[in-house]
Order: sequence, then C-alpha cells, then structure tokens
Amino acid sequence: MEHLNTTLFLLINAASNRPPAWLGQFSYFFAQDFIWVVPLGLVIGWLRGSTHTKQALVLAALSGLAGLLVNQLIGMVWDHPRPFVLGLGHTLIAHAPDSSFPSDHLTLIWSVAFAFVLQPRWRRIGTLALLAGLPIAWARIYVGVHFPLDMAGSLAVGVLAGSLAHALRNSLGLSTYQWMAMLYRQVCAPFIRRGWFVA
Repeated sequence: MEHLNTTLFLLINAASNRPPAWLGQFSYFFAQDFIWVVPLGLVIGWLRGSTHTKQALVLAALSGLAGLLVNQLIGMVWDHPRPFVLGLGHTLIAHAPDSSFPSDHLTLIWSVAFAFVLQPRWRRIGTLALLAGLPIAWARIYVGVHFPLDMAGSLAVGVLAGSLAHALRNSLGLSTYQWMAMLYRQVCAPFIRRGWFVA
C-alpha cells in the first residue's frame, strides 16, 4: 500500500520546484486559499438564509467540526510523515511537519459536502461541494504536502462525519441551531431590524 501511495504521489507531484507560473498559482490557490469558500459560504448562508437554510448550515458546520476532530484523533494514533519529511518529491509551500493523514483541507470540505448530500433538498449543493474537493485533493498532492492515501482517508472521514451529523440532526443539530439562532438574534438585532440580515 505504501509503495502504491508513493508511486501515485510522485506521478501527481510537481516535476520541479519551479513549475510554470500559471500552474504554480493555480495549485497554490486550490491548495491554500480555496478552502475559505467553506466558512465564508456558511456565514453568508446563515446571514441571508431562511430558518430551513440555517438548520441545514448548522448540520454542515457540525459535520465539518466532527471531521476535523476525527482527523486530530487519527493523527494522535498514527503519525504518518508528510512527503517532504521523507525527502520525497518537490514541496512548493511551507507546511508544519505534522501528520499527513488525513488531509484537514479535504476533510473539511467533504464533511460539509456529505452533510448536504444526505439532506435531499441540499443534495445538489453537496454534490457540487464534493466535486470542488477534487482540485483541492490534486493541489495538495501537487504542492508536495500530502499523499494520495491522505485524500482517501479524508473521503472516509467525510462520509463518517456527514452520517453522524445526519443521525444527530433532531437532537444535537436542532439544539445547536436553537442556541445559535438565539445568540444571533441578540447580537445582530440592529442589523436584522434594518433588513441587512435575515432573522
């Protein structure tokens, strides 16, 4: 398995430390910056969305947090070195030499995606989020900070986190939404009264 993991990594990873400018910028954007679409989308959706939308977003956020927590637990049990720690390939971005498995970036977006996929009304959004994770997976390998197996691990964790959030939607999900909605209406009351945010 590790041999296959390394072989696939070397096939996908950048051929040199100086790739073409457009390719370097493209890979950097998806490896580092694109992930901010997730929290930004959740916040905007909450501020402008209906009650039903807010409840769906809470489940997605809980799923994302659960996925990241599972990743931390896995890292404590199995500290898998990153490619650059092993002297493999080319590394295009700076990164801490912590455990590579699974990828936090991909786990976050796919945990959120699966939470949406399991809600029929939001399945299309979830599918788009799953597809959006593919260039992230490629980019994290291309810039040299992850192995392909790390992405497979993120897929498994995303399914687990999304399923857990869906199973708890009527208990933890509902109570979390109610608490957040109450806090939101208190803190953002002036903006809600002006019609800038949706109650």
